[in-house]
Amino acid sequence: MNLTANIVGATGLVGKQLVQLLLKNSNFKKVRIFVRKDSGLKHPKLEQHIVGFSNDKAWSKYLKGDVLFSALGTTLTQAGNKEAQYEVDFTFNLSFAKKAKENGIENYILVSSIGANSKSKVFYTRMKGELDEAVKKLGFNNITILRSPSLLGNRKTKRLLETIATSTIKLFTKIILKKYRPVRDVIVAQAMVNAATTPNSNKIIWDADEVFKLAEEI
Repeated sequence: MNLTANIVGATGLVGKQLVQLLLKNSNFKKVRIFVRKDSGLKHPKLEQHIVGFSNDKAWSKYLKGDVLFSALGTTLTQAGNKEAQYEVDFTFNLSFAKKAKENGIENYILVSSIGANSKSKVFYTRMKGELDEAVKKLGFNNITILRSPSLLGNRKTKRLLETIATSTIKLFTKIILKKYRPVRDVIVAQAMVNAATTPNSNKIIWDADEVFKLAEEI
């Protein structure tokens, strides 16, 4: 297919898995990542741009090709406050999506969150819902939004509360709500790859258990 992929959020939990899958995938001739510091990755297909996300003039001219993948996001703890988290999760994501559309990219794939709802009273799910609504209005030919459940994977920083919560969720969903069972990072990444290589213009939102199904589709 000779595709050129662009990735923002390439050093995160899902992003790292996505990069590796794309580098191994013969459908992609180039994998371009936008990062704020050196990822340390080396590969003949990889093109890295170290940029400040708030300065679109520094990266927008490089944002070209066939698809933009976004796995960009942070936590309230990492960001320090809600304003800083909103800048990363909403403002930066929307900025990349807008520039991608302006530059002729027509396939956009975003990792959102289970429960995303622009009307939610919960800050995080409201923020994610607002982003989902905003990018849907940009007019991409193909747009895929993965509202994945809790993520499992090897994080650099272990989060105690998240570990406890995930264990509880795994037990609860195994017994009662299988639909909302946690998902491994590589499964979400594979779903993103499948969404890019076999786009479905009739379906935009993929909820929780549907992410597993998309990861299995070839």
